[in-house]
Amino acid sequence: MLQMVDRGAVVAQQLIENQHQIDLLLLEQSRLTAEFVKTDFWDWEGSASPYDWIRINCHLTSNTVSDRATIGERLADLSQSVQAVEAREIGFAHLAVMGRTADAVGKAFDETKLLPLAREYSPGKFHFKCLHYRHSVDARAYAQEQAEQAQQNHLDLSTGEDGSLLLNGVLDPIGGAVVRIALEPLARMSGEHDDRLLPQRYADALVELASRGKPANIQVTATIETLKGLAGAAGAEMEFSLPISSSSLQMMACDCSVTRVLLNQESLVVDIGRSRRMISGPARKALNARDGHCRWPGCERPAAWCDGHHIVHWVHGGTNEPDNLVLLCRRHHRMVHEGNWHIIRCDDGHLVTIAPTIRFGLPRRPD
Repeated sequence: MLQMVDRGAVVAQQLIENQHQIDLLLLEQSRLTAEFVKTDFWDWEGSASPYDWIRINCHLTSNTVSDRATIGERLADLSQSVQAVEAREIGFAHLAVMGRTADAVGKAFDETKLLPLAREYSPGKFHFKCLHYRHSVDARAYAQEQAEQAQQNHLDLSTGEDGSLLLNGVLDPIGGAVVRIALEPLARMSGEHDDRLLPQRYADALVELASRGKPANIQVTATIETLKGLAGAAGAEMEFSLPISSSSLQMMACDCSVTRVLLNQESLVVDIGRSRRMISGPARKALNARDGHCRWPGCERPAAWCDGHHIVHWVHGGTNEPDNLVLLCRRHHRMVHEGNWHIIRCDDGHLVTIAPTIRFGLPRRPD
């Protein structure tokens, strides 16, 4: 054990020493970057800009090139900070934050007010402090920058070949905070058997937030054979999605409104029945009052965010009597219908969950 500690101390010191050498090299690279920008060599070689030439030939990202150019151009304004890097008091990452701050505030930049903060805080925390500094120097410009960020908000939605919805977007700091505040409580681990990673919990939380804990108003077209899960039945169809499975359809049909639509042989509508709620208002209120929250062991998702689940599905003859109903949050409802979990109510009202059957190996073939 002592040998491992000694070895760790040696490696730790080497990491610190190597990083200092890297910081010094990055300082020199920043100086060279600023000098290169003033030449015409990049134009002679046919590049679109000196920054583009550096990005391609030095194998860097655009942001990295921009940081180095900013620092190189402002070395005269950052003389004390450069000395602090050389003296191992701060790192090059601090210097990059300092350079971006100098660019933002212009002539009002005062290195002496920021250098003590750089010595005290990590680069990430120092960036946070520099934002406060920028606001104190020019609150109007800071507000204008945030307004411009909000105007750049965008969200792209596209559908993958498997029907999955692909999301890609950017939110300004305020909008991002609003979304994070809404998602964080819903992205916490919920009950037993929750082995989801945080990104998975965020994705499920987004779906739950969009539905507001209530069955979505989605039109699904399916045959009774599909709803019953009979062999040979086609999948169900819904807007903005590829065909969905009978298991997913049964989950959605647990707590929904059903409208009968009769078609003739030419697929023309000949009759539309009245929409009928599977779990009516009074029954749902009674269910919420009895269960209070998701009844999956260890889950406390409130009733308002839960679905009413039929232990025996209504399509198989299950009733809307209280003994056949239970509140389940969206995730656990999906685990029952699509994940092959089973939920059983004991005589005393206690619920028991049974994991899917796991089969090992291949079945024996005929001799």
